[in-house]
Amino acid sequence: MNIHLWLPHLFSFNGGIQTYSAFLFQALQNLYPESRYEVFIKHEVETLPSINYLPQTRFHFAGGSPLKFRTPLFAAQLIGHGLIKKPDLVLATHLNFAVACLILKRLLGVPYWVVAHGIEAWNIKNKAVKTALMEADLILAVSSYTSDRLLKEQNLDPKKVTLLPNTFDAHRFQPAPKPPYLLAKHNLKPTQPIILTVGRLSAGEQYKGYDRVLKAIPQIRQLLGDIHYVIVGEGSDRPRIEQLIAQLQLQDCVTLAGFVPDEQLCDYYNLCDVFAMPSKGEGFGIVYLEALACGKAVLAGNQDGAIDALCHGKLGALVNPDDVEAIAQTLTKILLKQYPNSLIYQPDELRNLAIDTFGFKQFQSTLARHFPTL
Repeated sequence: MNIHLWLPHLFSFNGGIQTYSAFLFQALQNLYPESRYEVFIKHEVETLPSINYLPQTRFHFAGGSPLKFRTPLFAAQLIGHGLIKKPDLVLATHLNFAVACLILKRLLGVPYWVVAHGIEAWNIKNKAVKTALMEADLILAVSSYTSDRLLKEQNLDPKKVTLLPNTFDAHRFQPAPKPPYLLAKHNLKPTQPIILTVGRLSAGEQYKGYDRVLKAIPQIRQLLGDIHYVIVGEGSDRPRIEQLIAQLQLQDCVTLAGFVPDEQLCDYYNLCDVFAMPSKGEGFGIVYLEALACGKAVLAGNQDGAIDALCHGKLGALVNPDDVEAIAQTLTKILLKQYPNSLIYQPDELRNLAIDTFGFKQFQSTLARHFPTL
């Protein structure tokens, strides 16, 4: 097969779509090493050694073009190469690329698959994108929640929408003792109960729920006086969060760790006793899997793709993300080891179940089952 992959990022940015794209790329090359791959990346300019690839793979970068012109130039690049090479399949990991897919299909009959992650797949108003989704040969949704919303809102053929859930690197994320260097850096004690959230502090992503965890901290402190909350991530919402911390007088028990290098992320998961992100807008949430892989108890919202990530509560605690009291009570029970799901206190078992359900081997196997539809 001659496969064209259209990606926003692959090498240089570690957001959820980039991480998913990297695993998808790896799985394809493992499954079909004799295929020819042309990889088009919108926001990058070169390959990096962080991603392995087959020698016959060719990369095309659009990241060097001015940002305000990049979208039309990238679309022209995708369609132009498609017309010349006529791929057997185009696989796009962002729904916004579907319009270019449709143009290529109408001109040459090239089939295309697109991946639906989260907020970009909900409440779609752009008519061209809606049409492109209707005519896609397959839509890979990362969760049942994303799939259900797409089907409900876009009136798609259910046979064209299938699941390929997120996966994670089980070798990179493993249980370990609380890292002494992080305890020292943040002036924390080894026995101190620590809550962690990992996510961009973007003004457009306030749905992640870190502000509601902050509002729950005063209630948690009534029983756990030395509780500490660590938020990993940077972004435009930080000033609002700093103001909220000051209003709640939590300066002594909240740490905004800011940007954390990839090589330290696993250490931060192992620093905490419970990972909490009571979101209400996640398409899936790979951070939940990373925390589970480190054997951590996880609290998430019960209104989005986190339901899939926690297997409807089997792998963690699901709460109403708008109910601060429920968040406080549940986190308190977890930290006091009073939560009724005993699995969350068995790190090795929790990790193994996460691997069995969402590990890369399962991801690759699920992807392979879709290819006979070509």
